[in-house]
Amino acid sequence: MLAWILVGGRLTLTPALRTLPRPDLVIAADGGARHAPALGVRVGAWVGDFDSSAGLRLDAPRQVHPAAKDQTDAELAVSLAQARGARRLVFVGAFGGRFDHAAALMLGGLRLAREGAEVTLTSGDEWAWPLLPTAPFARPFPSGVTLSVLACSDLRGLSLAGVRWPLAGADVPLGSGWTVSNETAGGEVTAALEAGRALVTALGGEL
Repeated sequence: MLAWILVGGRLTLTPALRTLPRPDLVIAADGGARHAPALGVRVGAWVGDFDSSAGLRLDAPRQVHPAAKDQTDAELAVSLAQARGARRLVFVGAFGGRFDHAAALMLGGLRLAREGAEVTLTSGDEWAWPLLPTAPFARPFPSGVTLSVLACSDLRGLSLAGVRWPLAGADVPLGSGWTVSNETAGGEVTAALEAGRALVTALGGEL
């Protein structure tokens, strides 16, 4: 099952966003509900402490949680989506807004991928996908897209193909700029790791 999790960052309506597979389930995390009308989706559940949704009106069942809690609203939305059977998760509105929330989403996406979920994070014009030894990356791209591999730990044996500067079995230290701002060559881009955790990111609205 595919679930869209609407979160409170920036959303840019782009051709790439419109090509996403339509969801079986949509869950809004607090202020992420504001994206639903623009996306043309019906929200199946609206969860959070509702501290960032003042003035929003949405015809959806609400699950209200206290502000003093040990999970973010996005984590609450993920838990609900998984309880309803979702194994493919697309976070829409993932970039922009508060840095701490965006960073938690990126790192949480890696954790979810490690647990077996298929994860995409997007704001329409920015995209990210987890890359783990157990979760290699493969996706077609037009030429000229800025693509990076962000090392979220020390990486061992990174192989990257379909880009201007390919790599084969490279070791990349945590946070290195070596694998930032590559460029797609047109066609399928593949990435694989022997060890470590990374995010593949892309800039553009026409992927």
